[in-house]
Amino acid sequence: MKILHIVTSLRGEESVSNKLGNSIIGKIKEQLPQSEVIVSNIAKTPFPHLEQVHLASFFTPEDERTEEMINSVSQSDDAIEKLLAADIIVMDVPMYNFTIPSTLKAWIDHITRAGVTFQYTANGVEGLVKNKKVYLAIASGGIYSEGAMKNIDFTENYLRNILGFIGIDDITAYRVEGLAIPEIKENALPKALKTVDELVIYE
Repeated sequence: MKILHIVTSLRGEESVSNKLGNSIIGKIKEQLPQSEVIVSNIAKTPFPHLEQVHLASFFTPEDERTEEMINSVSQSDDAIEKLLAADIIVMDVPMYNFTIPSTLKAWIDHITRAGVTFQYTANGVEGLVKNKKVYLAIASGGIYSEGAMKNIDFTENYLRNILGFIGIDDITAYRVEGLAIPEIKENALPKALKTVDELVIYE
């Protein structure tokens, strides 16, 4: 089994979403000890926001691409290759201003490509990324999974929809919440890690 770990936080080893993500991977490896983990740290090596040259290269046949197009599409091709090779994807998701980091959005823009990871058919959109499990490690300063602020959480719902669009619908979210709330923050990560203890890959 191959596990792709998408690291997105700017806080490095201090990142709570990264600690949660590492805990998820640790639990998976307890059950699948021969698994290989491939780390893609898009905070340290970010993907560029899409520009005209990227879109042009995406929609130009390989044998017709210019050298500039070939260079511009290489990072996207590499990301898709890693995604397709993975059996399990663990995605660190710190909440920035109610949504995902722009680095993660840029990665998504590079792996969501017509004719490669999805296609339009007479019956609608067909996702081409099949048979993957995704675990989201979401961290936030407030409480967004329930209560008054749930409707301004644009992390989990967005990721479930965009990943579903390319064919991934086996998604489990783990959350560490309340990191900015004094009476909650000290127990926030331990509480989240306890939920990870219940993770079972195959039942």
